[in-house]
Amino acid sequence: MATPPIVRFLAASLLLPWPAAAQAPATPVAVTKEAKEAPSPEALSRDPRVVQALTLLETWAGAEQAYRRLPGVSMAVVHDQQLLWSRGFGDAHVETKAPATPSTMYSICSISKLFTSVAVMQQRDAGRLRLDDPVARHLPWFSIGGMPEGAEPVTLFGLLTHSSGLPRESDIPYWTGPAYPFPPVEKVRERLPQQEMLYRPETFFQYSNLGLTLAGEVAAAAAGKPYSALIRSSVLDPLGMKDTETEHLDRHRGGRLASGYTAVRRDGTRERVPPYEVRGIAPAAGFTSTVEDLGRFASWQFRLLSTRKTEVLDVDTLREMQRVQFLDPGWKTSWGLGFQVWRSGEKTFVGHNGYCPGYQSQLLVQTAEKMATVFMTNTNGIDAQKYAQTAYDVVAPAVKKAIDDPKGAKAHVAAFARYAGRYDNWLAGEAHVFPWDDGLALLPIPSEKPLEALVKLSPAGEHRFRRLRDDGELGEEIRFEVDATGAVTRLWRHSNAMARADGAGSR
Repeated sequence: MATPPIVRFLAASLLLPWPAAAQAPATPVAVTKEAKEAPSPEALSRDPRVVQALTLLETWAGAEQAYRRLPGVSMAVVHDQQLLWSRGFGDAHVETKAPATPSTMYSICSISKLFTSVAVMQQRDAGRLRLDDPVARHLPWFSIGGMPEGAEPVTLFGLLTHSSGLPRESDIPYWTGPAYPFPPVEKVRERLPQQEMLYRPETFFQYSNLGLTLAGEVAAAAAGKPYSALIRSSVLDPLGMKDTETEHLDRHRGGRLASGYTAVRRDGTRERVPPYEVRGIAPAAGFTSTVEDLGRFASWQFRLLSTRKTEVLDVDTLREMQRVQFLDPGWKTSWGLGFQVWRSGEKTFVGHNGYCPGYQSQLLVQTAEKMATVFMTNTNGIDAQKYAQTAYDVVAPAVKKAIDDPKGAKAHVAAFARYAGRYDNWLAGEAHVFPWDDGLALLPIPSEKPLEALVKLSPAGEHRFRRLRDDGELGEEIRFEVDATGAVTRLWRHSNAMARADGAGSR
């Protein structure tokens, strides 16, 4: 019996380890009763509930890339020290059809701020600065107009929490295309005295690329090293992040670094974004990376929080960074030290998004469950957080079930694999069918919210299933049509047919 392509892929890819050359040195984990009983990484990857959740995620993500006409997408899901899943969809370079993969590099834009913030906190822990230090103590050239009378000075705390009162940008139009004239840091210094404060320090939240640019300069000054060299030696190399750079390197253009494309135009097209250098704004928005490398960054956080052994940072410092340190008076925006902190449902997440010309990205971390998701694309005009959050919402519950009840998975009927595949719906896109629990699931495509759209199917006879309602009651019949050779050719629902479209026709 032939195996559907997506099942073959998952069987081969779910056990992907971090590549050895890029892996941080192993750190012993304290042995606890819970750790002894947890499934091994291999067992977790093979748990049917996890496999099924990742099948759902991959099906949905691939369809989103195609239906939304996104040039390229790369995604990853991490549990603790394990890369559970990573995948690329579409093209890194549309012109050459070079495929996007998990090792494709993208500009990660404002996720760069997390690395800058880690460097600042390293200097704080080394005793070279304090968070309540005025910025001018470390950057004597720091001067800006419009400071309210009697106001406290701009501090490092204000820079990392975006509560400094500084304007959002240096007074240079570097977000204006097609040239995107990002300035050298000398130009930022030159323009600063001609700019004015927006607010009294530590009064309101104002996201500021200027502020994090200055934070990078402070870290470099305190360490006595150039910014890029500091980040490489103190953060990236110790974490094995060999595919992360502090700038857009020419040697990667046209190759590993995906080409960027604009948001979709009114006529449905996207234009290629000309190459650019972020230069002096690099501490705020200049890095390039891969979903696998950001997965390593997430695994380091889980490792540090679990072992309490200093690695790049002290564990209490990371916890400090990931706690809410500033809450805007409107109670709608909360920030840690560098890290964005937000709630979704009853859970707290930390991480950051990225948005710059031709690229968007999102790193989502749930520390209590040791789950992280990473999303990158080489275009603009989309909701990156939606993709990272959906990946978490789909996979995390399955991982939790596999850990809490390793033997609780329902036995799947192997014969049902013949029905798995894509079926065309002339009225509304397509439907994907794949194994789920002891039956099947049907996912309408396209779908904004795959978990809400998912239709669970319970066995009801030869080639027949019934929709399983949320309340456990059985709904309408879904019937698979089989030809004289035994190949599955159509799916019938509500007296209407959808033709098998993936060419599998499993027998």
